[in-house]
Amino acid sequence: MVEELLAAAAATGVAVVVYVGAAARVVKQYERGVVFRFGRLLGEVRPPGFTMILPFVDRLHKVNLQIVTMPVPAQEGITRDNVTVRVDAVVYFKVVDAAEALVRVEDYKFAVSQMAQTSLRSIIGKSDLDDLLSNREKLNQGLELMLDSPAIGWGVQIDRVEIKDVSLPETMKRSMARQAEADRERRARVINADAELQASKKLAEAASVMSAEPAALQLRLLQTVMAVSAEKNSTLVLPIPVELLRFLERAAPAPGESATPRQEALPGVPAVEDLALPEPPLPLDETLTGAPVEPFPRDEAA
Repeated sequence: MVEELLAAAAATGVAVVVYVGAAARVVKQYERGVVFRFGRLLGEVRPPGFTMILPFVDRLHKVNLQIVTMPVPAQEGITRDNVTVRVDAVVYFKVVDAAEALVRVEDYKFAVSQMAQTSLRSIIGKSDLDDLLSNREKLNQGLELMLDSPAIGWGVQIDRVEIKDVSLPETMKRSMARQAEADRERRARVINADAELQASKKLAEAASVMSAEPAALQLRLLQTVMAVSAEKNSTLVLPIPVELLRFLERAAPAPGESATPRQEALPGVPAVEDLALPEPPLPLDETLTGAPVEPFPRDEAA
């Protein structure tokens, strides 16, 4: 009798252990448990910790509530200004309602991935190339709104969407490089012209100051000669003042005057132009007869 009771107790204990082992479940802190009894959603979502279900009757599904990082495959599209680009992005989302994520959609991760791809293509077609390259914050916000609107009905919340990279064709890269080079060259020319303008103003002020003191110009000339000679070159460049050229221009004779100026006579000596020179002597025939001599007539026969 006692042996039978002990055997029954042992069998009952074993059955209880097996039942507890089959019914016991542990839900982690970042998970929530959703129980289906005969395929029907049962009660509330099970919180983290130890929980019990009916073996062979209930089925417990654990849903991860951590933020999921999902890369969006690169999508090729044509922008609004007719440029072909390839854009890839990354989506950060999490489950806020475990029951809705299991009941409303078959596979919420796959659904979010497909929706992200289609939304990214739509964003590419509505945007310009400059917006994709420089105004990504605004595009990220628009893409997040497009994803969050249907995902909230699936118990999923879109936390953040980021456009990672924009791939351009090689021809477009070369065109943009030429444009950037031309723009930098334009700015360099503007800066050089502005520098020349400022330097000309300073030189004009310096010239007005030096014109008041002629010695200042000479000192400046000597400083230039010293600066050139300090380089120890075999060639010495000597600048000629503009005033010297103007002096030579004033000293040049006028077009109507004689090229040889009249020589001034020394004190007490008459000038060459004032001396009375004797007239040249007459020919010999005119001297003897006083009349010009006719030449011999030519012999026409000869």
